[in-house]
Amino acid sequence: MADLPLLILLDQNVPRLVVPWLEQLQPNWRVVHTSELGLSGATDSAVLEWAQDRGAIVVTFDEDLADQRAFPVGSHCGVIRLRIWPTTIEATQRALERLLGTIDSDEDLPGALIVVGQDRIRIRRAETRESG
Repeated sequence: MADLPLLILLDQNVPRLVVPWLEQLQPNWRVVHTSELGLSGATDSAVLEWAQDRGAIVVTFDEDLADQRAFPVGSHCGVIRLRIWPTTIEATQRALERLLGTIDSDEDLPGALIVVGQDRIRIRRAETRESG
């Protein structure tokens, strides 16, 4: 499974032009947009279900997908919530570049809830218990 590319699903509120930019920045990722999949106007649950079925990480501006009461960490393949303003292509790219500059590897993303704010990045992972 480690040889499979990381699948990133950009939600409908993320500019479509981020797809080719992110693919160029991260050529080992497969990046798709909801509009390419017939998911424009889909509910949060439908978007997350599509992502879960395929092991995709969702990138969104939607605060509802970051609600741990509805979508707890560990119940999905990963959500990157962009909490920035403005929601332009350039601001989105800067936010994703900051995120990529803070993670050690692609393995830090799956299963996590990541909130990229104006001034900080919060990463929450499902708690795992290790015996030792």
